[in-house]
Amino acid sequence: MRTSFLSFMMAVIATTATFAQTFTLKSRELGGQFTNEHYLNGMGYTGENKSPELYWENAPKETKTFAVTMYDLDAPTGSGFWHWVVFNIPANVTELKSDAGNISNKLMPGQAIQSNTDMGTPGYAGAAPNDGPAHRYLITVYALNKTLDLDKNATPASVGFNMFFSTIRKASIIVYGQKK
Repeated sequence: MRTSFLSFMMAVIATTATFAQTFTLKSRELGGQFTNEHYLNGMGYTGENKSPELYWENAPKETKTFAVTMYDLDAPTGSGFWHWVVFNIPANVTELKSDAGNISNKLMPGQAIQSNTDMGTPGYAGAAPNDGPAHRYLITVYALNKTLDLDKNATPASVGFNMFFSTIRKASIIVYGQKK
């Protein structure tokens, strides 16, 4: 009986340790909904157009680079809308500072590349949902097994295609945005 109980407890501890080590994306400034900081300054919005602070934990050991994207699942386009696409973030980086998506601030680490959004420009393009129900913004960090051979003019679809074949793990959060 003692042996069975001990075996059971060891299995529970091993399972708990496994779950505690999952690749996870977090933010100290994002809650369930965007604040004015993260909305676009344009298209009828007076936001600050600041990309959110993000950090991730427990990346796979074989990670060579990271990528981060922000995608509006509910944009009325038939294909969503890419608000932020960053790739070739060095494997030793585990955080992006608030407003790192502003190219002129130069807060992005080393060889990281911010490619074009669906606005046609590189860098962060803040949330700008149309009237109606809240939009879901999917922010994802990807652990990649290589450096992507692309430049800042790469389209979101091209970056996504290349990431598809080199993603080891990914972690996401959803934030809601709604026109007030």
